[in-house]
Amino acid sequence: MREFIDGAEAIVRGALDAGCDFFAGYPITPATPILLHMVRELPKIDGVAIQAEDEIASMGFCIGAAMTGCRVLTATSGPGISLYSENIGLAIMGEVPLVIINVQRMGPSTGGATTTAQGDIQFMRWGMSGGYPVIVLSPTNVLECYSLTRRAFNLAERFRVPVFLATDKETVATRTTVNISAYEQVPVRERTLTAAEAEFIPYHVAQPDEVPPMSPYGGPHVVRFTSSSHNERGYLTKNPADVEGLNRHLVAKIDEHVDEITLVMTDIQPGAETLIVSYGLTARAALEAAELARAAGHAVSTLVIYSLWPVPEAAIRAALDGVRRVLVAELNLGQYRREIERLVRDDQQVIGVHRVDGQLISPHDILQKGELL
Repeated sequence: MREFIDGAEAIVRGALDAGCDFFAGYPITPATPILLHMVRELPKIDGVAIQAEDEIASMGFCIGAAMTGCRVLTATSGPGISLYSENIGLAIMGEVPLVIINVQRMGPSTGGATTTAQGDIQFMRWGMSGGYPVIVLSPTNVLECYSLTRRAFNLAERFRVPVFLATDKETVATRTTVNISAYEQVPVRERTLTAAEAEFIPYHVAQPDEVPPMSPYGGPHVVRFTSSSHNERGYLTKNPADVEGLNRHLVAKIDEHVDEITLVMTDIQPGAETLIVSYGLTARAALEAAELARAAGHAVSTLVIYSLWPVPEAAIRAALDGVRRVLVAELNLGQYRREIERLVRDDQQVIGVHRVDGQLISPHDILQKGELL
């Protein structure tokens, strides 16, 4: 069976199938359809959907709901992420599992509300004080909007961290025909909880990369939650050992599990001297460009990155092996290209294929920049 669907509907369906029972958000083009779908669908399953008074309140509602046992989603665009950022930092500090959909549009500031872009790639990773890691996934099409939304919920529960889904106006708003049986049923784990009868130490971990269990809502435990540096019991502290232990834990629980988070798609051609790297919307043009180049007699490999942060360095280095030049296609001025440049050898050339004029990158743009015509 086939259906005619857009990315917003696919994201909502993925969230509901992942067990999402709470949504809060504020209208903003082009993320508003996700809000409207959630307001319509969540009451049908006894969930809660709130149109908050603004973006700051939206994230506050989401944090509160997640800490009381809900599985939480919110959606916005670049200007909204700006307003979310303080509470995203709170969610990182408090180790709150939640999923944030960023439907990217052209910036800066209000930019082009109905113009697609990929300009928030570095912002999602570094837009909060402290520089502590989050997870960012990026779908390339409607089917992946569904599967990566489910994966985002799974990772949020696994690592107790905000997980972004970095999509864009075109993917969310453009309808396409898909085969319903092709939706990938990504498993979503249950929340890890401390037994009601057990001693509960809110942030205790035996090793820095471990993730502490949460307390079941309504149980007998005392739960302390703060935006400030705290010890394992949740008390504010300036003790250097406690502060360092906390901060190293917030990094280690993500960075020491990159292989578990990494999701890429590679097509490595024997003898290829050119590698095309892409993510999100531009991956469609990149894959078509590779096919056209091969038809013209050029050996070209491709790497599509679905897990943008943390950077899947091992997978990128493996794809770089043996190539002479790397084309990085993205709708910004080279934000993820910076991560590729860190990993190449001195004898490898990195070439950016970028547009910031409101138009999409075409296969021809990539072929021309890579001299593959």
